[in-house]
Amino acid sequence: MKMVNKPVYIAASLLAILSVVAISSSGNFNVFAQGADFPISIVPGASTMTDKAYSPPSPQEVKVGQKVVWTNNDSVQHTVTSGTSGSPDSGKEFDSGLTKLLSKGDTFEHTFTAAGEFPYYCQLHPQMSGKVIVK
Repeated sequence: MKMVNKPVYIAASLLAILSVVAISSSGNFNVFAQGADFPISIVPGASTMTDKAYSPPSPQEVKVGQKVVWTNNDSVQHTVTSGTSGSPDSGKEFDSGLTKLLSKGDTFEHTFTAAGEFPYYCQLHPQMSGKVIVK
């Protein structure tokens, strides 16, 4: 019968467990690689919410070149429009538009090609607001 070095086995097991815990609790929820889609959900009941109308919560951080995909998971229609209520983005960085409203299950996507902060809101429910920070 061969003896196993019990302290070494226990230390190696503990190190493996601590590594997994450290990785999973790093708090960095933005683990998407550059270029990978970043999903944002318009949550159920969003039309009565403010900055809680999106998941993950605003601000969302992405990388230059990353595509953000908003999905309407609410039962009412919405838009995704750059700028803020009362002060829409004059350059219209992105806008899902009033002509094709996002119904439940519809998506709108935009690829961010430059760093910066990009606020957005819903034209139908202006209290809904969010911000994408591009690094």
